[in-house]
Order: sequence, then C-alpha cells, then structure tokens
Amino acid sequence: MKAVILISGNGSNLQSIIDNADRIDLQICCVISNNKNAFGLKRAVSSKIQTSIIDPELFNSKEAFDRELISIINWHGAELIVLAGYMRILTPLFVSNYFGKILNIHPSLLPKFPGLNTHQKAIDASEKTHGVSVHFVTEEIDSGPIISQESVNIEVEDTAKTLSDKVLKKEHVIFPKVIHWYTQRRLKLINSITATLDGKII
Repeated sequence: MKAVILISGNGSNLQSIIDNADRIDLQICCVISNNKNAFGLKRAVSSKIQTSIIDPELFNSKEAFDRELISIINWHGAELIVLAGYMRILTPLFVSNYFGKILNIHPSLLPKFPGLNTHQKAIDASEKTHGVSVHFVTEEIDSGPIISQESVNIEVEDTAKTLSDKVLKKEHVIFPKVIHWYTQRRLKLINSITATLDGKII
C-alpha cells in the first residue's frame, strides 16, 4: 500500500517504519516535512525515498499550507498518511480530505496527557505507568479513536529523558504493527468515531 509519512524532527519512528516496510506491505512513496532541518529527511534519502519540504513561511494560512500538502499527497497516489513526529496541527480541511486514512503515534496513554511534554507531565502527576498510543486522526488534537497502546512502568529514578527512551522502544514496535493492520485492510474507522480490527470494535 502506498503511503506518505509526515515528520518534523529526528525521525526515529520513520526509521522503524522504513526498516519494516517490506514486512508490513508498505510502499513509502514520499517523506514530507515542514522542517528543512529535520534529520528524518536524511534517513529517507539514505533509504532512497523521495522527500519533500514545505516551508510554512511561504504560506499565508494553515489552510493554504495544507492545500499544498494535499496536492503532494494526491500526486503520489497515497492511500495512507502516517504522522511520525509531525508537529503541525492539521486543519479540518486536511482531516476531512483523508478521514479514516491518517494514523498518528502519541507518547502517552491517551486520553491522558495530550499535547507536548508528556513524559514530564506523567512524572509530575505521580503516574505509575506511562506509554504510547496509536490512533486515527480526527479534528480534535490527540482525541481520535485509539487503536493500540503499550505501557511502561515509571520508576522513582526516571527522568523525562529516561522515560522517553523507554517509551520510544515501545513506539518502534507498535507503530509498524498497527500500520500492517491497515495495509492488510484489517483496520478501519467506522461511524467517524469507532476503530475496528477484523470487524470487531477495538
């Protein structure tokens, strides 16, 4: 299945997807970034994957930016959009255009700790566990139907950095797995709010 992957930074989840692409029946036709300095772009180039950079400063609105993004995605004929550390908020225009075809990974056990700085938030809240969620994207940030989660224990000595490292290891396993469900057409979004796997509500 053809997919584009959107990134903004280091791209470690991108790398795990690249490394598993054949196994999960994924053809990455383009890696797109809003940040020209994103290290993930170098990862894509090293794997001979086409890249595209969209500079937000060249657009007078978020909608105009997303129209350019839509144009690139459509040109590649992508059936799936994967957000792998993409730090821009998608407009309703974008989400409605690809509803049910956008997967995001978020470093917390949603609905806890949407947004940024999730690891420190978990520590500050004296949580015993933390983790990662993969979900379908809807217009509300980090609030789409949850598909799968993995958890880690928070130890007394954990810092935001050590907790991030533990969660990242889980991210690199869970994201390719969920993408594979999608490429096998086992995973679907129905009724706008319900994720199903093999026809059963998750």
